[in-house]
Amino acid sequence: MAAPGLTIYNQNFAVVRDTVPLDLKTGVNDVTFDRATLLLEPDSVILRDPSGSPLQVLEQNYRNDPVTQPLLLSLFEGKELDFLVHEINKPDRVVRGTIIRSGYVPHGEPVQPIIQVDGKIQFSLPGEPAFPSLGVETILKPQLNWKINVPKAIKTEAEVGYITGGMSWEASYNLVLPEKGDLMDVVGWLTMDNQSGRAFSEAKISLMAGDVNKIADMRPGGGAGRVMNAMAFAESAAVVSEKTFDEYHLYTLERPATLKDREKKQVEFVRTTGVKSEELCIYDGTAMSEMQWRPMDPNFRRINEEFGTQSNTKVTVFRQFRNTKENGLGIPLPKGRLRFYRSNGTQLEFIGENSIDHTPSDELVKIKTGDSFDLVGERKRVSFKVDQANHWADESFEISLRNRKKESVSIRVVEHLYRWSNWEITKKSDDFTKLDSDKIEFLIPVKAGEERKVTYTVHYSW
Repeated sequence: MAAPGLTIYNQNFAVVRDTVPLDLKTGVNDVTFDRATLLLEPDSVILRDPSGSPLQVLEQNYRNDPVTQPLLLSLFEGKELDFLVHEINKPDRVVRGTIIRSGYVPHGEPVQPIIQVDGKIQFSLPGEPAFPSLGVETILKPQLNWKINVPKAIKTEAEVGYITGGMSWEASYNLVLPEKGDLMDVVGWLTMDNQSGRAFSEAKISLMAGDVNKIADMRPGGGAGRVMNAMAFAESAAVVSEKTFDEYHLYTLERPATLKDREKKQVEFVRTTGVKSEELCIYDGTAMSEMQWRPMDPNFRRINEEFGTQSNTKVTVFRQFRNTKENGLGIPLPKGRLRFYRSNGTQLEFIGENSIDHTPSDELVKIKTGDSFDLVGERKRVSFKVDQANHWADESFEISLRNRKKESVSIRVVEHLYRWSNWEITKKSDDFTKLDSDKIEFLIPVKAGEERKVTYTVHYSW
């Protein structure tokens, strides 16, 4: 029997490819496949003979209620059952009781059972139930049952494929910096999580990176619904590599791997050294996001004296690097968490983390790692004048930057020109760069122990 194949998506579902031996006689045959998952989507099942023989599936039944003690008790509701009672320093004894309520709730948490013993009701089991047999209504693991009609007898290894919930994967990255300098070591991990209710032994595993469109499944315990793009059940290349697949990227494990139920498995997929990075110190002193000011009345933004004067003192630290071959990377990076470490001379210390979205090769990766302890910013508005009759306003700001470090730094001062789209900087203490239609940036070097001030005046007209 061929090894199973998995393509796991980072949206809590997977495509399973497996085989089932068929020895069919002419006419209608009953076939059981007992390697299904607990979260299989029944209407996604594909069953076919690779040799091309026609298989007419007259009926498919999916069972995902493997035997449990509450389930077995439910089969004996209204009947008597033996219970084995264990007591300390006493011989075991058997108590006979009638199952009034088993406590079994399909696809939910069990409730208290109700048992009648010697004409009295109790809300607990009097002992360990001793069942006479499993019975025909019970199964040991999830399964698919088919009624298959064939025009002539065939014996073959059929292919079965389906979508299941309960499986996911994610990427994570550990980036290590030396005590001094910005060259990083990068180690990337892929973590697979199997909560599907089935183990996969020596499976060929691929991981799909990208935002595949899925219809949400509203059924209890459901994962995602149907896959909306064309999915291949064909095997991927059996190497640890990345390749473009449709609009996504496919990562395939080098060797077959066993993924047990309720297990998380990690494999290393990138390891490189000498990656050039850069630390950015950014002071964005305006404590207001675009989401806050965009919906405001334009006239209020133009003439209100207090608008946009909120301030904060935090200088935010970012780390950025290029995802290029020349920089030791140059592969599509799946979305995930980045953790930064720096050596203190004897050991590694954690200095911040954040997450990235799916990042193509040759793109810039820029993430926030925290706020600086020793860099302080202060922003205040020093003048504001508005002439409503002639439709203009002038506004001036002073930004103070204090460096309490023992080394010099460069701080990027970002200013948002919120009041109106027509603006002109009429006075400035330092040169600036226009970032977009309403944002400018000053790059200010600040020596150790120094305080620098940045001033500017903006003229708005409408």
